Amino acid sequence: MSSMKFTTTARTAALVVVAGALVLSGCTKKNDTTASSGSGGGSGSTAAAGGSGGASGIKVAFVPKLQGIPYFEAMNTGGQEAAKALGFTWLYQGPTTADAAAQAQIVRSYIQQKVNTLIVAPNDPDSMAPVLQQAQAAGIKVLTSDTDAPNSVRQAFVSQATAEGIGTALVDDLAKVMGDKGKYAIVSCGETAENLNSWIAVQKKVTAEKYPNLSIVDIVYAGEDQNKATQMATDLMNAHPDLTGLVGECTSSAPGVAQAVKDAGKIGKVFTVGLGTPKSMAPYLQDGSSSASVLWNVQNLGYLTGWAGLQAAQGKEFSATNNVSSDLSAVTWDSSTKTLLLGPPLTITKDNVGQFNY
Repeated sequence: MSSMKFTTTARTAALVVVAGALVLSGCTKKNDTTASSGSGGGSGSTAAAGGSGGASGIKVAFVPKLQGIPYFEAMNTGGQEAAKALGFTWLYQGPTTADAAAQAQIVRSYIQQKVNTLIVAPNDPDSMAPVLQQAQAAGIKVLTSDTDAPNSVRQAFVSQATAEGIGTALVDDLAKVMGDKGKYAIVSCGETAENLNSWIAVQKKVTAEKYPNLSIVDIVYAGEDQNKATQMATDLMNAHPDLTGLVGECTSSAPGVAQAVKDAGKIGKVFTVGLGTPKSMAPYLQDGSSSASVLWNVQNLGYLTGWAGLQAAQGKEFSATNNVSSDLSAVTWDSSTKTLLLGPPLTITKDNVGQFNY
């Protein structure tokens, strides 16, 4: 994996992040090329000629919430790299809309294919739980990644960062530009997404306990639709004329809320932060319609996901600290929550966004 060093804000100045060259697109699409071609399509696979530890023949399948959006295509790129480095087969396919039933159907197809490890980022953790139980009953190792299904049979969750870290960073970054006071609203994505809801719970807690003059006036859900997020943010500003802050809770709503502020001519009056990829957020960070983006290295998350799937297939236990690769040398494992943690979140601003190539 390629890497670069960058400087984050003061809060994350000690963090060194590895940024892979990612091919990111801004729309949902169905891509039927194989994953070995480097694109995020269909049920294609990457298998390495080399690798170690008897990985040849092992199939690790990842089912994202939604196929074709930049975020999950970046995870797919990381998974492909893990497969190439370690010698297993990586399978990738997700629904073309953020639909729980369509996602479950893909999971069932992988059960029928008898993959060794099945990893899911569930749109609806509760409805996915019985399907994951079917996979386990078929002798398949079951994991979650990016978003969890904590009440399922999954044996590990590959987490991008702690909910506490992400939620706190979002509130702190927004409060800073709002002067620690005022009203803000959240434009989230999937209403049942466990990861987004866990971050929102932290945001509510931090806002109430740390910022007494700051309040959340509304939370709305735009699915994974950037245009819908823009419209919802516009509606929120119209409904609350005294609104001075917006949070885009995912990589489609973060640029969506910034676009709404830009379209309304309210740059400098309504401030936004969110979870957006650097390339998609760069123009908004530069013109001031967004103040900060909180994220993590998405490609590394994909690599860690693939590695974890291989370990599970081989029946290997995770260590308290895991040397996954030269770029991921200290990944922690919490046995009590069965969570592999990629690391702390980072803050991207207009000052460092140009240092990222994805």
